[in-house]
Amino acid sequence: MPPTGEAQPRKRLLIFVIAYYADSTLKEVLERVPRSILTDFDCEVLVIDDASQDRTFEVGRAYQAAHPEMPMTVLRNEYNQGYGGNQKIGYAYAIAKRFDFVAMLHADGQYAPEALPELMRPLAEGRADAVLGSRMMQPMDALKGGMPLYKFVGNRILSRLQNLMLGTRLSEFHSGYRIYSVRALERLPVRLNSDDFHFDTEIIIQMLNARARVVELPIPTYYGSEISRVNGMKYAKDVLLATVKNVLHRSNVFYQRRFDVGGAGNTHYELKLGYASSHTFAIDAVPAGARVLDVGAGPGGVASELQRKGCHTAVVDQFAPAEVAGEEPVYVQDLNDPPRFPVGDRDYLLLLDVIEHLRSPEQFLAQLRARFDNRPKTMILTTPNIAFVVQRLMLLFGQFNYGRLGILDRTHTRLFTFRTIRQLLVDEGFRIKRVRGVPAPFPKVFGNGLIGRGALAANLALIRVSKTLFSYQIYIEAETTPDVDFLLADTTRQSARRAELATGS
Repeated sequence: MPPTGEAQPRKRLLIFVIAYYADSTLKEVLERVPRSILTDFDCEVLVIDDASQDRTFEVGRAYQAAHPEMPMTVLRNEYNQGYGGNQKIGYAYAIAKRFDFVAMLHADGQYAPEALPELMRPLAEGRADAVLGSRMMQPMDALKGGMPLYKFVGNRILSRLQNLMLGTRLSEFHSGYRIYSVRALERLPVRLNSDDFHFDTEIIIQMLNARARVVELPIPTYYGSEISRVNGMKYAKDVLLATVKNVLHRSNVFYQRRFDVGGAGNTHYELKLGYASSHTFAIDAVPAGARVLDVGAGPGGVASELQRKGCHTAVVDQFAPAEVAGEEPVYVQDLNDPPRFPVGDRDYLLLLDVIEHLRSPEQFLAQLRARFDNRPKTMILTTPNIAFVVQRLMLLFGQFNYGRLGILDRTHTRLFTFRTIRQLLVDEGFRIKRVRGVPAPFPKVFGNGLIGRGALAANLALIRVSKTLFSYQIYIEAETTPDVDFLLADTTRQSARRAELATGS
């Protein structure tokens, strides 16, 4: 840390000017960049001409030569990369050169460079990871600035739909005036994004999924004589399709690698409470005060909820659960190894989303059964339903995509239907008592409002029509029985005792 009174080094800002057929406007845009920004930050201007067939590149080079006081780099793509593809190059430059922030300007002058100092403020103060310049925070200004009415209406409709699907309240998703923290950009798989115009939508979705701090600030609107190169109907379709794909991704029913910005470990298995879910069903099924063993407890959320009900809950997992309190035993072991944990003093065994992760579920259940005696226990088991309608449709269209979460979680080694999981349990000596279909966790994606509750209600109604087709997960309650080796040993002991009693009489 510099001594008190020593000047702090300036943050590094890349002003990235994305250019395409901009020879008539590029110079004016560069002239309008506030010179104060060059002193407030350690600045560089990067112009990337996306293979224009006019003099855009030459205009940029001439400006660079005439203004040596402005650190500037001018590049030209030999082949057109598209609006999104050009951004990828600019962001790769910002990351490689270790800038702190990158601000995107359009060379056609549609977005005011004069707004840069105000837009930079939340980032410079550490209050944001991304700042979006919005033309819709003061909506009449957009029309006054020349935005065509059909674009204004389309923008509002698309943004409203996206807010509903993403659970956000952004005034606009479709402004091209953005400033990003380079550290935040590094966390995002932007290279997987589209090269087309809906790149901007995909990067917002990635920021939201990464729980980045996104701030909107109002900007003026200017529509001049520039040629619009956006096909409005195609753009709207692409935007909505990307947003729907993310909804399905967050629902864990259709993995999308570009929207996967989460971490690893067992902490990503979040509780699904407050609505019909596997966790809710399991917690409700265990009476207060019961003695429970939560096998494959993950972070320990379910065990913690049961402890709040007064249940004596021990846990087993390959990692020490972070959320479990109290003095109940914690057994750390890989469940692919023979069970080393005691089960005799427990009334309920939970195997929630465990069986599909094991190399040999048959062997695990057989080894577990070898630890049971004549006192029946209730086992509650949940597992994904590979016959879920979404998976069937994906197969119909040639898709079978493993992901980080959901039915096709990359860590899943065995997948089941209602019939195959029932058969497995019966073969291993369990008596099936109850089978339920579990809906997809829509409130987790849409929130617990009208859309989330409505989608959940619709899914529950469809499950009543067909559990096999419309259940996202399978929920089973089964009663344990001892295995033959125990029965042989037990009957030998009991027979010997009975014979002894008979002889003694």
